[in-house]
Amino acid sequence: MSKNSKVLALKYRPQTFNDLIGQDIVAETILNSIKMNKMPNAFLFTGIRGVGKTTIARIVAKLLNCKNDPKNLCNEESCKNCHCSDIAKSSHIDVLEMDAASKTGVDDVRDLIEFSRYSPTTSKYKVFIIDEVHMLSKQAFNALLKTLEEPPEYLKFIFATTEIKKIPITVVSRCQRFDLPRVKSLELFEFIKKVKDKEKGKVSDEALKLIVKISEGSVRDALSLLDRGLLTLDQNEELDIKTAQKIFGYFDKTYLIDIFEMILKGEEEKVIELYRKIYDQGVEPKIFMNDFFELIYYFKNINSITLESTNFSLNDQEFSRIKDISGKIDDEVLILFWQFTLRTLDELEIVSNPNLSIEMFLIRLMYLVSTKPKDKSEKNVDLDELSEKKKIISDFKSDAINQIKNITQEKKIKPEIDNNIKADKKISIISFDQLLEICSEKKEMKLKYELEKNVNLVRFEKNRMEISFNDSLDKNFVKELSLKLFEWTDQRWIITLSKEKGEISIKEKQKNKRALLTDKAKQTNLYKAVLEKFPDANLVDVVSGEEKD
Repeated sequence: MSKNSKVLALKYRPQTFNDLIGQDIVAETILNSIKMNKMPNAFLFTGIRGVGKTTIARIVAKLLNCKNDPKNLCNEESCKNCHCSDIAKSSHIDVLEMDAASKTGVDDVRDLIEFSRYSPTTSKYKVFIIDEVHMLSKQAFNALLKTLEEPPEYLKFIFATTEIKKIPITVVSRCQRFDLPRVKSLELFEFIKKVKDKEKGKVSDEALKLIVKISEGSVRDALSLLDRGLLTLDQNEELDIKTAQKIFGYFDKTYLIDIFEMILKGEEEKVIELYRKIYDQGVEPKIFMNDFFELIYYFKNINSITLESTNFSLNDQEFSRIKDISGKIDDEVLILFWQFTLRTLDELEIVSNPNLSIEMFLIRLMYLVSTKPKDKSEKNVDLDELSEKKKIISDFKSDAINQIKNITQEKKIKPEIDNNIKADKKISIISFDQLLEICSEKKEMKLKYELEKNVNLVRFEKNRMEISFNDSLDKNFVKELSLKLFEWTDQRWIITLSKEKGEISIKEKQKNKRALLTDKAKQTNLYKAVLEKFPDANLVDVVSGEEKD
């Protein structure tokens, strides 16, 4: 296959650091380390797809083995008696490229380690490039650790990954890590514009900016989109913004701003009609929702950003329209729009027809609109509907978790009490012990169990009890006890939870009492006499006369 027949992403793949874009700091650091002969045992490159991880790995392999000065690396045309050409083609005998996605096992790594024991055949360094290294198994990483920390002088490792968090920290700590950022929009725009000129393609600047926007900082994605755009049209046709939007399934932000403005005005039919036009263009519901997210952000923060900082997301006209409209919208409404959009994104995962869900989403937004009127005569949302809106707003508040919390403030826990419950006979409870007795009489054994085992009494007063508790206390204990106390006494009780330790529980008291009785029993002559006859005997428990009765 000739070079001209290659796809653009391969045809314009950088062969030296001079060709690389967007990674100047990484290139400078690596060049300095090679000049000063302070090269790490292993390089680790991490970043999103298409920012140059594997490309830089091959360039580093060239730098280690090229006979020329590091600043004047060979390229494919000039390399004749060097190693660079073979490295670029992935065919060099001493530079092994391995895809960890297809070779994940410990046996593959063992073969690699075995191969590393032999010196380079023709070059100065033997280089192992492992792409998507996070795909290796845990056992494979463990097998690699020792060799990675103390490899032979002639051996270098170069790792590339998009999932740095999946790599064990023991491996990361043995590497010199480089985080490759997304390529800046202006830099990427200038690059694909040069490529377009070299390919003699006709593409408008607006279409190129759209490509940059969709690629999200990935050079490979930008070149692939440009390649697709150039192949779609005839040689004499120009790829303009409208054609590019159709090709890439992207829609003009102007449509989205129109929808937003119609929502504020409450024009339901026009909103649905315009959305259906967008949907008919082939735009995916998720893409629409993500762009709607972005637009809400701009409406909220338009006064604190500049046109240049939007990374080609907006043009001059769109920027001006958003700035004008944003002055008429309350911040509260925009926050609610954001919350509604988040909720709708979750709905898209479970509904069979996401398109219908988005239409209902747009309709619901109209009930939240509260634009700032320029004057009193301007048509706005009826103030009588505020109560209804409050109900909608309350949907976004987090549901309260009914858990027991330590309370030291004056605020008390007041359980809901059914006022229809009436005591059969009014009982006066004046002590904690009396409460336990009544629980036994009323057959409330669960409450008694909780009071004896998991509750520590801090304070007991008339119609008021302050307690602390352990982790085993039932979460509904306070509510159930309050209801029963109201039923028995026909009076409301206040039960508060305190951080004070309080008395030990009844069960702990009984346990301590038994332990004391046991210790005393072991000091008696009777127990000593038993031990003389039965040396292996042990006193397990002591039952008092009261308990026996």
